[in-house]
Amino acid sequence: MIARSLLYAPANRPDLFGKFPSLDADIFVLDLEDGTPAAARPAAREALAESVAAARGDHAGRLFVRVNPADTPDFEADVAAARDATPDGLVVAKVEQAGDVERLRTDLPVIAGIESVAGVVNAGGIAAAGGVSAVYFGAEDFAVEMGARRTDEGMEVLYARSRVVLAARAARVLALDQVVLDFRDDARFLNCARTGRGLGYDGKMCIHPRQVDLANEAFAPTAGEVDYARRLLAAYEAAEARGQATIDFEGRMVDGPLVKASQAVLRAAERSG
Repeated sequence: MIARSLLYAPANRPDLFGKFPSLDADIFVLDLEDGTPAAARPAAREALAESVAAARGDHAGRLFVRVNPADTPDFEADVAAARDATPDGLVVAKVEQAGDVERLRTDLPVIAGIESVAGVVNAGGIAAAGGVSAVYFGAEDFAVEMGARRTDEGMEVLYARSRVVLAARAARVLALDQVVLDFRDDARFLNCARTGRGLGYDGKMCIHPRQVDLANEAFAPTAGEVDYARRLLAAYEAAEARGQATIDFEGRMVDGPLVKASQAVLRAAERSG
């Protein structure tokens, strides 16, 4: 699964999710949670199968449904409606322990939202839970529970943000970075996305279509990075043929870790098309 960009739209807003087929996000999500008012959820669940078909278009394998947290009254009804609607996967909000994922009782890929203090503390178990293909870090809910003051720099959530991606790496699943609420500020989104990429995230959650291309750009290798990786690997392979395991490449000492990093760049470039 490629997950440079994940785009949400409320499950009760066909005017918004109807645009999904024309967009280039890696994952699309119909949101029964925060995006859909509580009073509108019964009708959204009733129409979910039709909504999934309309939102999917020809994006086979990429249309998910987000359900409410496992400890809420909406959870069971959301899961039942999603099961009948046959999406390509499920997103479950505010997961606090691995058992929350197990309650889904699904064979579909699961993206688990880690956005509370308990979720961050239990991030390792959540990421390793059966069926989980990816986790995401929800900074806004986490910051509210912590009583933290949100800043542009985001130092108040850096530890939690790092712990979530570390848990994902340990469990060998994908990690999706926090949202940027100001969808008109492209520079802020790109800066946040590049920081997330630097921390090790695979992609970013988007709340507006204009953020999708920005996320795809930020989480795909640049042409310069791809060219450098190819040159480094060619030089290293030539050195290996001479019996060398460490080389001086363009002023840098290169050995195994940098070779693996370059190989990862080329794999990411291939996946990004």
